[in-house]
Amino acid sequence: MRRAPGFYSIVFGSLVLATAGLVYGFIVLGDTWYQLLIAAALGLVLTQFAFLTHEASHRQVFTSGKLNDRVGRLLATGVVGISYAWWINKHTRHHQHPNTMGKDPDIAIDTISFTEEDARTRTGFFAWITRRQGYLFFPLLTLEGLNLHLRSTVALFERRPIPGRVLELSLIFVRLGAYAGVVFWLLPVGMAFAFIGVQMAIFGIYMGASFAPNHKGMPLISAGMKIDFFRRQVMTSRNIRGGFWMSILYGGLNLQIEHHLFPGMARPHLNSARSFIRAACKSEGVTYTETGMMASYGRVIEYLNRVGLSARDPFDCPMSTRFSDAV
Repeated sequence: MRRAPGFYSIVFGSLVLATAGLVYGFIVLGDTWYQLLIAAALGLVLTQFAFLTHEASHRQVFTSGKLNDRVGRLLATGVVGISYAWWINKHTRHHQHPNTMGKDPDIAIDTISFTEEDARTRTGFFAWITRRQGYLFFPLLTLEGLNLHLRSTVALFERRPIPGRVLELSLIFVRLGAYAGVVFWLLPVGMAFAFIGVQMAIFGIYMGASFAPNHKGMPLISAGMKIDFFRRQVMTSRNIRGGFWMSILYGGLNLQIEHHLFPGMARPHLNSARSFIRAACKSEGVTYTETGMMASYGRVIEYLNRVGLSARDPFDCPMSTRFSDAV
């Protein structure tokens, strides 16, 4: 599979320089609320490191699988703060069964329901959220960074074989201790909490906004449905237009169709594959979905709201409820 070591060297070097610049800015600014700008920028940079981790997990960066894993594990745990083993397990299942009910962990029920069947099971406070989940999608993403850190770390304590468990736990806690220690050492307590909160919120929004448009609102596949690899990967994926700079912004996830068909292909080569995949789709009568960035978010929100309506009680009449409350 085609790789691009020069491209990844530039990306990695740029991120290291950006991180160094943020550290310098953090030290120079000192006790000031302008530190929240540093926190927001750090959230963006850490998401870009997460993109590199994703690409290493797909063997896109180096020719050696072991080197990809070593670098990916170091970046995931020591820099981003998320378990690499957890990510590999979850993401591999997603690639094998994208948008397949009961098999794709990315559409499993969480705070948000991605299928009508799951939405109907929601009760109480979660039902209230589900009915409005499209409009609440971006606000909820402010908590996604915390969710990713907690879920991946808790998964490392599960009673099952986990490659690199001890190393990952060690790196995650060393990274957490060093990060929190420096922030609380140099900033007042309230400002330190705000700094970490803003960084985590931006990280969660950026991560969620990068991965959600890829499949949300695309056709769902029942667990027992037989469908060939090509159709399964293309029909459940959505591309985002925008060229080179969009690929930098989304870490290559904007070319989701090509990525799912050729998961080991390096980011710079995905666009080259786009033309012949479009031709193949036209020849085979397979829908190739590509939209603009804002249109993709609109479709995601519309889909989540439509699914969320399934949380309503089918026997709930707004007018009768109004009169019963009045009595």
